[in-house]
This record gives sequence, C-alpha cells and structure tokens, in this order.
Amino acid sequence: MNEKYNVSSSPHIRDKVTSSNIMLYVVIALLPATFFGIWNFRHENAWILVVVTTAAAVLSEYLYEKLMHKPITINDFSAVVTGLLLALNLPPTLPWWMGVLGAVFAIIVVKQLFGGLGQNFMNPALGARCFLLICFAGKMTYFVYDGVTGPTPLAELKAGETVNTLSMLLGNIRGTIGETSVVAIMIGAMFLILMGVIDLRIPGTYIVTFVIFITLFGGHGFDPQYITAHLCGGGLMLGAWFMATDYVTSPITSKGKILFGICLGCLTGLFRLFVADFQPIPSVIQTNSKPFSSVDREGYSSKTIW
Repeated sequence: MNEKYNVSSSPHIRDKVTSSNIMLYVVIALLPATFFGIWNFRHENAWILVVVTTAAAVLSEYLYEKLMHKPITINDFSAVVTGLLLALNLPPTLPWWMGVLGAVFAIIVVKQLFGGLGQNFMNPALGARCFLLICFAGKMTYFVYDGVTGPTPLAELKAGETVNTLSMLLGNIRGTIGETSVVAIMIGAMFLILMGVIDLRIPGTYIVTFVIFITLFGGHGFDPQYITAHLCGGGLMLGAWFMATDYVTSPITSKGKILFGICLGCLTGLFRLFVADFQPIPSVIQTNSKPFSSVDREGYSSKTIW
C-alpha cells in the first residue's frame, strides 16, 4: 500500500504511428486527385490556386503560432492537408486571393482559435469552403471545363438531361479541382486503406446507404447508369473517403462510424433529390460531425483505457 504510482494524462496507449505520419499519408493519397485536377483544368491554371491555397494555410499556421509564442507545428503536415483539401474543393476559376482568404479562415478561425490540431469542432477545410460559399456564392458555383462554362453533370442530371457516366468516372467534366476523377480519388483511398489510416465503416456505409436512398426515392428504381452518375458527381467520393473520415471530427467507435455513415448517406440523398440544386456534401458532413460525439460516448465500455 506504500507504493507510489506515477499517473500521467491520457492517452495511456501509445503507437509508433504519429500524427505527422498520418497526415503525410493523407497528402500522398490526395496527390492523384491533385495532379489530375491540375491537368484537367490546365487551361484555367488550377495549379496556381492549389499552390497558393496550400502555401497560405502553412504560412498562416506558422505566423499565428510564432506570434502567439506557441510551438511551431507545421512539420506535422496538418496545415498542408487543410490547404490542399480546401484547394481541391474550389472551382478552378476562383481568384487566388479567395483561396488565400479561405486558407487563413480555416487555419486561424476554425483550427487555431479552438486550440489547434485535435481541438477544432469542425473540419477546417470544409468550414472554410462553407465560409467562401456564403461570401462568394457566384464565384464558388461558377464551373468551367476546357474553357467552356456551363452546369455540372449533376445539375444536368437533376434537370432530366442525359449525362456521360464514363466521362464522370474518368473526370473529364466540370466541377471543383479535386472532385471530378473518381478513378484518381479511389487510387488515393486504396492507399489509405492499405496503410491502415482509414477503414471501410464510414465511407462504405455512407455510399451503400446513399445508393439505397437513391434507388428508393430517385424515381428511376435500380438504374445502374443513374446511380453511377450520382456516385460520380457532386464530390460524393471525395467527401466519403477524405472528408467524412477526418480523425478529429468523425466518430471513433465502430457503432458510431456505422451510424455516422448511414446518416450521411440519407441526408446526402435527401439534399440531392428534394432540397437544393447545389453540392451538399461539405454541409452534410459538417452538421453531423459533433452530434455523433454522443454516440461515441455511449459506445465506450468501462474497459476503455483513457
């Protein structure tokens, strides 16, 4: 009874995999979609927006931490992930200074003011995208492909027009820089799965639930072409694999992940079919992140070591 124990703060279970390792894997996984987006929108000089937005995110984090006399954390690659993910969610024709504004908002307002990595209440990149959509709705919904403006394939589909699902799968369509190529996104997603960074619970249940919802309420029954068009359009794949699986704002228990995915699938289908003619993925993911923390709390057992 006289023995003294040194009690430290959580976490008590440690792993060799660090936050910087995970963030670096995410950056690598985003590169196929990034390089394809830069090539796909080469006439719009999309590379400038990608580089400037990513650099602004890193610089914002460095300057804030320097001025606030905090440890410099840009080496953990989280700011790179935030800036790159934000850039991939922007139209290629967006002025570069809007990308910079979004990056500053993401890092300073959404991330740092709430305590930094792991303390933010929403995904910084998605929070910044919603901020830019509110402030610059016209620019954020202006899409160009090969120098020609027009609606996205998802908007055409909703208007009852026929769309080319092969072009949507490959990415030769209008949209944001990183959402168009499902092939490039899936290459990155498979890399994350193989490296053990994410599992199939959230994206799998999200996509399956969405397909069921579209089949039941889309008015086309089980039409493979119609379902494929919905899966390939509107940034659903980018959202399912790279946004909904965010470590900070997504559930961590198995039950929480499955319920989270089901809710995202239902709400995405609801917005797509009945609510608004816009891309609802970021808004749906953001509004469902915090409520599912209660699911996590219920999912913990008394044996959890924290």
